[in-house]
Amino acid sequence: MHHKYNFIMALLLSASGSSVKHKNTIILSPFLLILINYIVAVYFGKSIGKWAFIPIILIEWCFFSFLIYKHGGMGLVRSWLGKSRGSFGWNILALIIGIIPIPVFVFHVNLLATCTIWLPWILIAVINPWMEEFYWRGLLSDATGHWKGWLSVLFSGTLFAANHLIFGVNSLLFRGPAVLISTLVMGLVWAVVYKKTHSLRWVILAHFLVDFFNLSVPSFLDLYKAGR
Repeated sequence: MHHKYNFIMALLLSASGSSVKHKNTIILSPFLLILINYIVAVYFGKSIGKWAFIPIILIEWCFFSFLIYKHGGMGLVRSWLGKSRGSFGWNILALIIGIIPIPVFVFHVNLLATCTIWLPWILIAVINPWMEEFYWRGLLSDATGHWKGWLSVLFSGTLFAANHLIFGVNSLLFRGPAVLISTLVMGLVWAVVYKKTHSLRWVILAHFLVDFFNLSVPSFLDLYKAGR
């Protein structure tokens, strides 16, 4: 019986140590991601200029997919897409953030004149919200769930905003405080919504609305200024 008890305790300690290691890997991963994105932005910026956003985003999606697969896979995804709990007002708040860029779409929709612009724009709008929310809100919020709530929200929200500044390496529109403040607000609000509702359903929808109405590709290419 004594040996059996020791064996069970060893298994529990091993599982606990593995869990801590996984959490630490996820917590440190945004810093590696930002470094990789910066290197990619500089390297590809020299050869394809403002179109460097494409390899940045593709590498990000691969990075996110690898971490999700390694640390839970479809089980995690199903838990993130579960039914929203708590007050539905939190989901409304997420959607309010999502519709703020509507004027951008109304005044600049003419920039989607060619398939080389609207095709990557629609692909990013459809795919990116899932990948980013699974990582920035799902993985990071879960990994820091044992922290104080405000610190967990601030951690994921701040790094989410900092990562978006990488696009400013090649895009003038993504430089300066406006992008930092707007993405910080999105990151903080959506992290709070996830913690309050334990679901990413409405957060993903809100993120889709932002990527759709904000005309991501024209902004990466600085077409707003060119279209004035």
